[in-house]
Amino acid sequence: MGVRSAFLFVIVLLIAGLAALNWGTLSAPTDVWLGFMSVSAPLGLIMLGLTAVLAAFFLVYVLYLHSSVLLETKRHTKEMQTQRDLADKAEASRFTELRNFLEAQEKQHMSHNADRHTALLARMDQLESAVKLRSDQTDNTVAAHIGQLEDRIERRPLPSDINPTL
Repeated sequence: MGVRSAFLFVIVLLIAGLAALNWGTLSAPTDVWLGFMSVSAPLGLIMLGLTAVLAAFFLVYVLYLHSSVLLETKRHTKEMQTQRDLADKAEASRFTELRNFLEAQEKQHMSHNADRHTALLARMDQLESAVKLRSDQTDNTVAAHIGQLEDRIERRPLPSDINPTL
């Protein structure tokens, strides 16, 4: 029980206790002027009844406010859930777009890398052919030089002091 509820409960108990202690005075009939006529009635009971009616009115008013706040809270909670669902869908959509973008970028990089790999292999084949051609040319040149040297050596007269039969 809250502080306000305890305070109201104490006030109601004080009113009930005061009414019980002064019941004789509250129930004594007196002349009461109603504004347009005069009536003989117990003024204390009339005031106590009006207090009870006022308390009942405020109780109904508090219950009405509480129920309207509960309904408003429920409506607000539904709206918040709807907004949360929309935000989740938007976030999922952004993640899907990001994944698709990254996949497209990866495919683009893979195709670019494949093109570069193909170009590199073609260049290596070209260089290999050039090196092989150069090697063949070098072999032919060396063989021609060796052949010329052999011809020179064979045509050269042998010195007399060297014995060719050895």
